[in-house]
Amino acid sequence: MVAWFEQNGLLLGLALLDGLAYAALVFLVAVGLNLVFGVLRILNVAHGSLYAIGAYTAASLGIALAAGGLGPWASLVALVVAAAVVGAVLGPLIEGLILRRIYGQEEVLQLLVTFALFMILEDVQKLVWGVQPVHHDAGLRWLGTVDVPFGGDVIPFTAYQLYVLPGVALLTLAGLAWFLRRTLTGRVIVAVTTDREAATAMGIDARRVFLLTFTFGAALAALGGALSSPTAALVPGIGAQTIVLSFAVVAIAGLGQIEGAALSALMIGLGRSIAVYFAPEFEVVMPYLIMVAVLLVRPQGLFGTTETRRV
Repeated sequence: MVAWFEQNGLLLGLALLDGLAYAALVFLVAVGLNLVFGVLRILNVAHGSLYAIGAYTAASLGIALAAGGLGPWASLVALVVAAAVVGAVLGPLIEGLILRRIYGQEEVLQLLVTFALFMILEDVQKLVWGVQPVHHDAGLRWLGTVDVPFGGDVIPFTAYQLYVLPGVALLTLAGLAWFLRRTLTGRVIVAVTTDREAATAMGIDARRVFLLTFTFGAALAALGGALSSPTAALVPGIGAQTIVLSFAVVAIAGLGQIEGAALSALMIGLGRSIAVYFAPEFEVVMPYLIMVAVLLVRPQGLFGTTETRRV
């Protein structure tokens, strides 16, 4: 064991750091998906398109600000601005025009409608941004790298991936937990999640809660995409890959579980990253192997509960 660590310690350190950064991005998208399902009871396949549009919008805004003479710091501000704009514009639009018409319908119909929306938004991305890779990493380069000590070695790692991505994910988790448990609006959302009929009977405007929740979930998906834009070139199809991973996180955590999504994302992020460095042939399948292993033991997910249904 000691000999193995001496030979592969550096790779293990890189795998852990990469896995932590990747888990932060996956969590931001998955927690939005989980929040939307918990309240609206709709598995929104188009959630992945919101991630992709957030990424493209952030990169385009950063490029425009750089062309206008602003420093690289503006590219970091653009990440948050892009996510807020995408959530504020597309969230109410999608919820009001499409999702509101299929609440309470069969799950198959909901999946078909959101999948159709996903395909439409995929084509919209190609019409607006084309099919050539889009990349803007000025903010990442501006923050530079940090030397991380690990097992007697020093690993140079980007400060953006080491501090910004996990930091935003932790702030999102803490802020969301505080919002849902300590604020009146958050408690209203929890009430609708727990028992929609009883909450409506008490005078809660469920439609307003649905709109607010979906807009917030859309902004989280866009934020995940925006934060990923400095780390990789953006190409068509990134939304499809992300939504599949997000579904895996949601399945592992349990539908509607917010805190559990953080642990699930960490499991998938670390598992995938370790596979990349030590067993590349399992890179793609590793998240789903983890999901299958968990669901075989707990079909309702790690933190899910078995619900009773009236028939």
